[in-house]
Amino acid sequence: MTTWQDKWKENYNTIDSLAKLQTTETIKVLEEVAKRHPVSIPEYYFNLIDQDDPNDPIRLLSYPSLFEADQTGDYDTSGESQNTKMPGLQHKYGPTALVLTTNACFMYCRHCFRKRMVGYSNDEISRRMNEAIEYIDSHQEINNVLLSGGDSMCMSNEHIRAYLENLSGIDHLSFIRFGSRTPVVFPERIYGDDELLMMLKTYNEKKRIIFITQFNHPNELTAEAKLSIKALQDIGITVNNQAVVLKNINDKPEIMVELLNGLTAMGVDPYYVFHCRPVKAVKAGFQLTLIETYRLMEATRPHLNGISKRFRLIMSHIRGKIEIMAADDENMIFKFHQAKSVEDNEKVFIRKIDFNGKWLDEDLEFIK
Repeated sequence: MTTWQDKWKENYNTIDSLAKLQTTETIKVLEEVAKRHPVSIPEYYFNLIDQDDPNDPIRLLSYPSLFEADQTGDYDTSGESQNTKMPGLQHKYGPTALVLTTNACFMYCRHCFRKRMVGYSNDEISRRMNEAIEYIDSHQEINNVLLSGGDSMCMSNEHIRAYLENLSGIDHLSFIRFGSRTPVVFPERIYGDDELLMMLKTYNEKKRIIFITQFNHPNELTAEAKLSIKALQDIGITVNNQAVVLKNINDKPEIMVELLNGLTAMGVDPYYVFHCRPVKAVKAGFQLTLIETYRLMEATRPHLNGISKRFRLIMSHIRGKIEIMAADDENMIFKFHQAKSVEDNEKVFIRKIDFNGKWLDEDLEFIK
C-alpha cells in the first residue's frame, strides 16, 4: 500500500520539471535560485498547473521565478528572531505561543515568508518538546498555541499525538491551532489518513482544535481540497483561511471574490487577508504597494456576502498585526489589531499615501 510518506518522496524537486517554457539562460538562473530556496511540488498540485501557460497562477505559486534572484528585502520582516524564547518557540503576543515544529513542507511555496529556513535550515526548529511545553505551562497568559513550521502536518502521527497529549493537559489553554497548507497542496494527507482523523477527533474533544490554512487562488478550491476540508469539519474541527495578496496571482477583484465566496461555500471562514511581506526573494515579484492592496480589497468587498467579508486586512509588522482600515485620496488609516507591546494596543495612526510604499517603518506616529 502506498503511504502519504511514499507519495511525498515522489514530489517534483528539480527545475527540469517545468523547463519546457524556459530558455537555457533562464534555467541556469533558476537552478541557482533553487540551491537557496528548494523546489518541492506534490504530484497533486503539479497536475493543477497549465503546462502551456508561463503565467499560470498555480505554476507561479510553486515553481521558481527569475525575480527570486533579487535579494532586496529582509528574511525576517516581522521580528521573529526578537520573539524567540528558545529554539522553535516564539512568544510575540501575550495570549499566543508559536511552535515551529518542523522546517519541512509538502510544497515549498514561492511566496513563503520563512524562506530563510523552510526546506533549508533547521536551526530555528523546536528540538526539545518538553522544554516548549514547560514554557507554555508556566505562562498563564497563554491561552492558545499555534503549531506551525514549515507545515505541522508533515510531522508523523506519533509526533502530532505527542504535542496534542502534552498541550491538552494544560488547563489555561483554550484551543490548539495547526498552521498548515496541507489541505491546499497535499489534501490526501488528511482525507486519506483515518488514523490522523481519529486522533484529531479524540483530542478535539479534550481541547478545541482549529486548522488555519491558506488558499490563495480559486484554482486551488478543487474537489480533493474540499474532501480534505470536509474530513476535518466532519470530526468537529473549525477551519479558517488566511490568504495573502500576491501580485499576478490574486490581485484582481474578480479573483478575490471567487476565492473568498468559494471558501465560505466550503464552510471555511476568511480569517485574515494579509498584505505580502517584503521578504527577500518574494518582495520583488509578489508584493503590491499598500494602497494597491487596500484598493483591491475595497473593490472586492461589495461583491462578497456578509460572511465572506468578515476578514481583517492585515500587515504582519515587527510591532504587531496592523489592520489597513481606510483610505481616501490622500491618507491611509491604520490600527493595531494585535500589538507586541501593550502600549500599542488599539492605537490608530494616519499616513499620507505613498504610492510607491510597500511597507511601514518601525517608527510610527500615533493619533490615538
